[in-house]
Formats: sequence, C-alpha cells, structure tokens
Amino acid sequence: MEFEWSEAKRQTVFAARGLDFIDAQALFDGRPLVTAPSPRGEEERWLTIGELNGVVIAVVWMWRGRAIRVITMRRARDGEKRRYQALYG
Repeated sequence: MEFEWSEAKRQTVFAARGLDFIDAQALFDGRPLVTAPSPRGEEERWLTIGELNGVVIAVVWMWRGRAIRVITMRRARDGEKRRYQALYG
C-alpha cells in the first residue's frame, strides 16, 4: 500500500503533537481499527482510529489514486478512544 502526505503538514503535526505521519502507515497493517466517513466539502475523507505504540490515535486520510494520503494525525478524543476500547479493549 502506498502512502503520501504534505511534508510541511507532517513537520507541523510532529512539532505540535509529537506524532509522525510515517508511523500512521503501521495502522493499516491489519490491526483492529474503527473507520468512519469524515466528509469535507467535495472531498471524501475518512477518520481511522487505532492503537499505535500504546496510544489510541486518530488519522484523517483520503484516497488519492491508489495511495492513502494522510491529512492529519492526533491523539484520539475521549469519545473516540472509548468507542475504540469498547470494541477492542
């Protein structure tokens, strides 16, 4: 699976949140995830919640051809974390 992102956005998110888009790729390795549509205007975006290095995170992404384009990454909000943990512990 291919991944892409804006390098400037990756650096901004890493500086502000300590999360690296490169690590987001690991979420799509077959581990348990919660994914829901996250529409933004004309773009079809997705919000995926999963555990990465012991932390529940949320990644907003979209399909760009055959690649997953990471839009942003953050720690999951409380409700998102509860939903994920209710399904997967």
